[in-house]
Amino acid sequence: MSNLSCSSCAFYEDHIVNQGKADTDKGLCRFNPPVTQPEPDARGLWPVVTSTDWCGHFEQEEN
Repeated sequence: MSNLSCSSCAFYEDHIVNQGKADTDKGLCRFNPPVTQPEPDARGLWPVVTSTDWCGHFEQEEN
């Protein structure tokens, strides 16, 4: 059986933290658009997920 977690999903992207290195257990879900913020000048944020999370939008990453 294949790994159906976020880390092997086509919409998962490694999360680069402020120090410029990837957080090994967290990533960004790029399936849906960013979530808007309450202030008009604030940037939208992509949902942060753990590599072992999963959802119904999973699509196998192509190698």
